[in-house]
Amino acid sequence: MLVEGAILDADGPRPAYVRFRDGTVVETGKVGTDSRRGRDHKLRGVVIPSPVNSHTHLGDSLSTREPPPGPVARLVRPPHGYKFRLLAEASAEAKLRALRGAFERMRRDGIAAVVDFREEGVEGARLFRRAAHGLPIRTVILGRPLLRPVDGRELAELLRVADGVGLSSALEESHATRAVVARACRARGKRYGLHASEARRELPDSYLDPRPDLLIHLAKAHRSDLEVVRDAGVAVAVCPRSNALFGRQPDLESMERLGLTVLLGTDNAMFHAPSIWRELEFAYVGTRLRHRPVSAAFLARSALVEPWRWLGLPAAARVAPGMPVPPLVLRLPPEDPAYQVVTRTTEHLIVPVGPGAREPPVR
Repeated sequence: MLVEGAILDADGPRPAYVRFRDGTVVETGKVGTDSRRGRDHKLRGVVIPSPVNSHTHLGDSLSTREPPPGPVARLVRPPHGYKFRLLAEASAEAKLRALRGAFERMRRDGIAAVVDFREEGVEGARLFRRAAHGLPIRTVILGRPLLRPVDGRELAELLRVADGVGLSSALEESHATRAVVARACRARGKRYGLHASEARRELPDSYLDPRPDLLIHLAKAHRSDLEVVRDAGVAVAVCPRSNALFGRQPDLESMERLGLTVLLGTDNAMFHAPSIWRELEFAYVGTRLRHRPVSAAFLARSALVEPWRWLGLPAAARVAPGMPVPPLVLRLPPEDPAYQVVTRTTEHLIVPVGPGAREPPVR
């Protein structure tokens, strides 16, 4: 199959063609320079790296009703928050079905990797692995130990199953807990993530000591806080839809201007479907509603480029032969690809490119 139109990847947007064979990229070039024109099924569109959902709590998929009103802490704080009561009352089979449903939604959306803050200790991480088995989605599980003070044996077992640890916040976890977790993650080559400045401002000295690999939200961070985070070289995952439910938003304009490494996530599955396309559009429109606009290119990078770099797979963020993760083909006008991808993508615009795949009908 030959796609003529544009590429949008780590090198930015550009007119290009991309040739696929058996679902993989075998050639790219400038539009009009293809010497084998007419030998492939051809379509017009935009080719992008497959997106990453960089912050989820997919265990929340178990919830099928509107969550009760109240502050976010009442809903998600362990051990008596709404979410944790649901998890405690549900069977392993029910949790597995819910997780698989969330994975299936992400598969249809073309998501190639997900970073999940997984509750319920070792067993929660194991259940997540079972749910993802056989699906074409890379899973990065940041589990959470159950015991406080942290038990060394539990933490070691968790790090054998998971890819690291994701904690609540410096407001809820002591410095001793965070230090033990960070040290264990470093010793095993695992990742340590932490929520920060979500409901109210926290000073960077609190959540950067010890230094995490990933911060979540910073919805209440001041510009000066963002400068400190940038200088510390810590990536930030933002979740605008989830924050909006509780009347807050990350300062995406300052993040773009300051040059932070920003990733995009969908947060709690009981609040929103894990759709990165909805998240992109909401983030773009929301910044304009607040008269603090960001560029479509910045948001596109937060879903398509920066997460792959954070995961240590920068080649997955560049559309080229030999890329380790197959890209997506979107049936979109190629003239302004970043804007098109951020504001207009749906699962129905994703074109199958695997062996024997045929272009779907126009909807």
